[in-house]
Amino acid sequence: MKEALAYYPGCSGLGTSKEYDTSTRSVCSALGLRLVDVPDWSCCGSSPAHTLDHCFSAALAARNLELVSRMDLQQVATPCPSCLTNLKTATHRMADESFRSRVNRLLDNPCKGSVESISVLQAVFEQVGPEAIKKRVVRSLEGLRVAPYYGCIMNRPPEVMEFDDPENPTAMDEILAALGAEVVPFPLKVECCGGSFGVPRREIVTRLAGKLLACARDNGADMVAVACPMCQMNLDLRQGQVNRACGETFHMPIVYFTQLMGFAMGLKDKDLGLGKLNINPRPILERVLAAQAEKAQAKPVDGA
Repeated sequence: MKEALAYYPGCSGLGTSKEYDTSTRSVCSALGLRLVDVPDWSCCGSSPAHTLDHCFSAALAARNLELVSRMDLQQVATPCPSCLTNLKTATHRMADESFRSRVNRLLDNPCKGSVESISVLQAVFEQVGPEAIKKRVVRSLEGLRVAPYYGCIMNRPPEVMEFDDPENPTAMDEILAALGAEVVPFPLKVECCGGSFGVPRREIVTRLAGKLLACARDNGADMVAVACPMCQMNLDLRQGQVNRACGETFHMPIVYFTQLMGFAMGLKDKDLGLGKLNINPRPILERVLAAQAEKAQAKPVDGA
């Protein structure tokens, strides 16, 4: 068992992206990554807080970082890039003593900022690695063509996020390849999907999401793998809106990378939540497994 990580699920992890949280916990447990929930964690402010007050936004994140420091753990992992951005940005800004002082005046317990925040993707990639993941595969994804979509904030700005290449990240690509999947070229892997503009500026989301879906389709992808609840929602739940706005007929599954990992590792369906997605990926996954079985059956036996 590897060293434990503090785990911050974020608000969406217990609501709109419950399947991401459950598949994350299941996959990490199977890989020997022990996640310890942050006790009494609270909302980090996510997208809205920093638009109002940077100090208040940092304080929301810093409260959670201070709770982690009490756990005597060096790292906190979160599945959500938006939460990660807030946690890392707070730490980055609090390097300035004046800013740190202003933030700590808003907190019951001052934050010293000694905790490192990382994404679940980074934890799996760096602390387990593609080779170890490959050894855990019991249902190869060979024959499945996947477009890896990181979203626009997982790796940027690089001086804050400090993980992978900010313009051409490959961590998810390597994990998907370790599962046996074919990773298709996806030049828009760090382009924005519209983020949280789905309600106030829906036309922005439909245009950007449509562009991403078209790129994945045109490059031959069967589905898109994501690591962000907001990206998943915009690309999955809004495909009907995109189709009406853009005159398209998209019906492409948008799957969390942890769900594909869990499927390939043979984890139970109830721990992956594939059925919670708007566009069900199971028909494609079953088709891939059937094609593998047919191919294995047709393979000549040695000496025949």
